[in-house]
Amino acid sequence: MEYYRMINPIEHSRTKEAATKYKVEPYVVAADIYGQKNLAGRGGWTWYTGSSSWMYEAGVKYLLGLRIEQQKLSIKPCIPNDWKEYKIKYKHGNSIYNINIINPNGKYSEVVSFKLNEKEVPEKQITLNPNGGIYNIEVVLGTGPIAHF
Repeated sequence: MEYYRMINPIEHSRTKEAATKYKVEPYVVAADIYGQKNLAGRGGWTWYTGSSSWMYEAGVKYLLGLRIEQQKLSIKPCIPNDWKEYKIKYKHGNSIYNINIINPNGKYSEVVSFKLNEKEVPEKQITLNPNGGIYNIEVVLGTGPIAHF
């Protein structure tokens, strides 16, 4: 999460002073941040090849943990331990998946319960259905190690 925050352009534009130093758009991922004396903190190479798509993937896949592999949906997050809950709405074909991730004990990654429409799914993953419907998924995190973010 700290690395994600470091490269997030909005983090470089939270104050007028920071935005003046950064000098590039607060909504575009910079390919690099200068480190030399008078240029230190200035962003460069914005609107660059694919950096924003990699940032999006890092946020959705590696932090929030939404994994889609071979038409199967699973949740494998790596979140700060103070996140108690978050939600994801995912559309696949004509289907909507409302995903609620609950972190009651400040454990950041291990899925201990995965329910689809209130029924436990022991495999902790489901096959996606593109043909329509609304699916409610509840994921509870539990016994994994505590993150120190």
